[in-house]
Amino acid sequence: MSELTHVDDSGKVSMVDVSDKPIQKRVAIASGKILLEPETMKLIKDNGMKKGDVLTTARIAGIQGAKQTSNLIPLCHPLLLNKIHVEFEFCEDGIEATATAKCSGMTGVEMEALTAVNIALLTIYDMCKAVDKTMTMTNIQLLEKVKN
Repeated sequence: MSELTHVDDSGKVSMVDVSDKPIQKRVAIASGKILLEPETMKLIKDNGMKKGDVLTTARIAGIQGAKQTSNLIPLCHPLLLNKIHVEFEFCEDGIEATATAKCSGMTGVEMEALTAVNIALLTIYDMCKAVDKTMTMTNIQLLEKVKN
């Protein structure tokens, strides 16, 4: 295991100093899934939820969440994001969310991609909780992290 980067020489929590790092194009892709009852998936597909268009709302929420990552995660650097893309795919047992975050900066965007996925899934959960008491969010993970 590598050395902890968010701890200073005296063992106190510290924000990592990235000021000497070069600006690079950075991309991160994350995914996660929400398990849903078949009836819930049909309501989402048919735009039949009383709260409105679930996936459009979740997409916007995921984008907004990514933009707020440094306010939510204490030691994250605020980043000037170039792009956040959130997409959904219906599966046999639910919906998979994938988020791509891009920036040109001195630190990675994996936390932004992961936040986008989490917030998108939480929004689906919130919009469907009245009709589906079995929902489970699962397999939230970083799929790829690239810098060049």
